[in-house]
Amino acid sequence: MSENTQPVFSIEKLYVKDLSVEVPGAPQIFLERETPQVNVQLRTEGQVVEEGVYEVTLTVTVNARIGEERNLFLVEVAQAGIFQIRNLPEGELEPVMMIGCPNILFPYAREAVSDAVTRAGFQPVLLSPVNFESLYQAQRQQAIEQANGEVPIQ
Repeated sequence: MSENTQPVFSIEKLYVKDLSVEVPGAPQIFLERETPQVNVQLRTEGQVVEEGVYEVTLTVTVNARIGEERNLFLVEVAQAGIFQIRNLPEGELEPVMMIGCPNILFPYAREAVSDAVTRAGFQPVLLSPVNFESLYQAQRQQAIEQANGEVPIQ
């Protein structure tokens, strides 16, 4: 009688957990002709739902500004997924949750951002592809440096 120890990875559900659109200067902001400066921020979080089942949330925040003080729009999308992840070797769960799962979630978040910006009355924002592996490695390196008391050079 041997237990099934094959690694398991499956997508149980993909969904928009939160969606926020703000256009603080409407309707006057639609008369602006300047090209906005667009800032994109990404954040990934994971949590246990039950044994072997995890929720991973990729939050994308897009802020478009003209100059320092005038916001055109602010869109935030929290794209989430429930994933069954079982029987992984020690130390491989975090990379799967912080690299593999965000790679699955990103196209859905990208579409939700573009759709929300368009519905707010602006040209769509098309997010460039993201290398979640390099982001994960950079965050791990930063955490190691902070734990060792080192100050990162910027």
